[in-house]
Amino acid sequence: MERNTRTAPNPGHDPAELGDLERGILAIVWRVGAVTAEQVREELARPGIGRLLKDSTVRTVLRRLEEKGYLAHSVDNRTFLYHPAESRQRVAGRAVKRIVDWFCEGSVEALLVGMVDSKILDRAELQRLADRIASAQRSIHRNDADAGRNGTAHPGKETKS
Repeated sequence: MERNTRTAPNPGHDPAELGDLERGILAIVWRVGAVTAEQVREELARPGIGRLLKDSTVRTVLRRLEEKGYLAHSVDNRTFLYHPAESRQRVAGRAVKRIVDWFCEGSVEALLVGMVDSKILDRAELQRLADRIASAQRSIHRNDADAGRNGTAHPGKETKS
């Protein structure tokens, strides 16, 4: 199998600018992992989705998603296999950052308060978020302590001599 070695031309594309079809195709690729254009076309035509599209339309959207940095491809016996170039979580993070910047003046706290006030997040979900944040902070502190004991610094951090 031959791998595509091209880098994504636009890895900073704004996810808010993706259309419905692009988001639908990305959801399929994230769920399946590696797909051909034919597999995407078949998935879109399934009952419940019911989008009957020409093969050329699907290939065009896949190519555009690759140009925008969301997908990459490899070639297997002259068949393009598309796979995610970015995780769903990373793309979602960029989309949320845009919302935070637009509506909350860059404040993640304001976003979370709005989600609580709008009953999007409940107490249990907030506790899970707090637990994940605490775990991430402990991991950062452990890494910093290890770096200090080993005499190595993290990139971008100064060490005291």
